[in-house]
Amino acid sequence: MEPVIYAGIGVLILLIIAGGAFLLAPSRRRRRTLDTDTATGVPGAPAGEGEEAPGDGDGEPASAPALEQPTEPTTRLARLRDRLAKSNTTLGRGLLTLLSRDTLDEETWEEIEDLLIMADIGVDPTAEIVDALRERVRVLGTREPAVLRDLLREELIRAVDPTMDRELAVEPLDGSPRVVLVVGVNGAGKTTTVGKIARVLVAQDRSVLLGAADTFRAAAAEQLSTWGSRVGVETVRGEEGADPASVAYTAVQRGIDEDVDVVLVDTAGRLQNKKGLMDELGKVKRVAARPLGEDRAIDEVLLVLDATTGQNGLQQAKVFSEAVDITGIVLTKLDGTAKGGIVVAVQRALGVPVKLIGLGEGADDLAPFDAAGFVDAIVDA
Repeated sequence: MEPVIYAGIGVLILLIIAGGAFLLAPSRRRRRTLDTDTATGVPGAPAGEGEEAPGDGDGEPASAPALEQPTEPTTRLARLRDRLAKSNTTLGRGLLTLLSRDTLDEETWEEIEDLLIMADIGVDPTAEIVDALRERVRVLGTREPAVLRDLLREELIRAVDPTMDRELAVEPLDGSPRVVLVVGVNGAGKTTTVGKIARVLVAQDRSVLLGAADTFRAAAAEQLSTWGSRVGVETVRGEEGADPASVAYTAVQRGIDEDVDVVLVDTAGRLQNKKGLMDELGKVKRVAARPLGEDRAIDEVLLVLDATTGQNGLQQAKVFSEAVDITGIVLTKLDGTAKGGIVVAVQRALGVPVKLIGLGEGADDLAPFDAAGFVDAIVDA
């Protein structure tokens, strides 16, 4: 009897073991499936099929980042005027306070002269402004703040000279592009300004090609390419240390071949007291014009000046003008100085207009210069 009992117990144990193995097997299979799913990154996907290459899943490459839409230049002026007013409160309010005194004696007029000279307007323009104001105030015999503000505004606008042609020469000519050469010393924001000018032109629906002829500063070409890529503008660049004139020539020739509207050429930041480097800048200008033909020259040579440098900037401007015949000035960093009078001084010294002003670090903080708006920002501050 006992053998039968032992045999029954043995069979029961075997049945229990077999049943447990059967119940545990699905759990293991489920765990293996979960492990596989986790590795592929997609629940239930076969190994090796869970991750897709960048793109749309059909083997296409990743799409390019969306291009930025630059602000249309005319819509920038109000915003920039507010910034300009904040940076020139000392000049505007100081002048109006002095003019509103009960007695405008010789000492007061000397203080007005000092304030204008400290704003970098220059000695000769200051004398003209003060003489004109003295005569008009004497004739009118007024101390009314509104009238004095109008008189001051009129004389400052006359000094800034609204008759100067401030339009950029960017209209295509005879089927070939306009060529704009941008020069200036290191630190004035030259390469950044080239990128911002490109944004202005793109906002005006013009096709643009950039030329990175600053081949001596390692980061210059990369910086310019980055600015261009943000608005869909290509950059012609050479090897570091390559001949800048060759890069400029290539950019202009490619602009002709591709029928673009404007070729913008960045140049190395020249030390204005190094004659050899200034001569080389003249060479860049001559060589870049060759693809245009014998009857064409570079359309614009824009000098970028840091407004905070004051009279030092004026000396830079004179040297550059002798080397490459400046056609226009771009004043940067006007929001960081109360010396906006450099506008008057540099125009008088060179006989060329300020065409663009920069009032901040933002990508669209560059706008066409407007004489009346500039003066209003000072007087109404």
